[in-house]
Amino acid sequence: MIKCISITVLCIALCGCATHMLTSSKAASADAPGELGGTTNTTTAITTQEGIASWYNIKTNYGTQTASGRPLRNDAYTAAHKEWPMGSKVKVTNLRNGSTEVLTITDRGPYIKGRVIDVTAGSAQRLGFYEDGLTRTKIELLSLGSWKYQR
Repeated sequence: MIKCISITVLCIALCGCATHMLTSSKAASADAPGELGGTTNTTTAITTQEGIASWYNIKTNYGTQTASGRPLRNDAYTAAHKEWPMGSKVKVTNLRNGSTEVLTITDRGPYIKGRVIDVTAGSAQRLGFYEDGLTRTKIELLSLGSWKYQR
């Protein structure tokens, strides 16, 4: 009985530490103007994913409205992710050619099985997979955003 209680207390303590680590120094201040992507000084990733990236634009999104409430621009340094918080900074690496770009999560998606991120058409061009439409990517979560979900 005492062993079970000790393990429970240890688990609670570890969860608290992990939550503190995710919300303390890595909290994003990406809500400021001019903070929608490009470069960042953060080099340590909170977590990473690998999978298929696709691109989207105003036409395929049926307009300029994003889930964050910020307008979609085809050339913006932004992306859509299913789970990571709005305003989060991510480093996207095209595994086929090594190109990288830091983007801000401003939308939700992709909604096609097997895809992990949708980047803007401009980002797809800069990453070198616009013509192919899809590419294998590594996505590193650099900082957690704190924007409110709009829709």
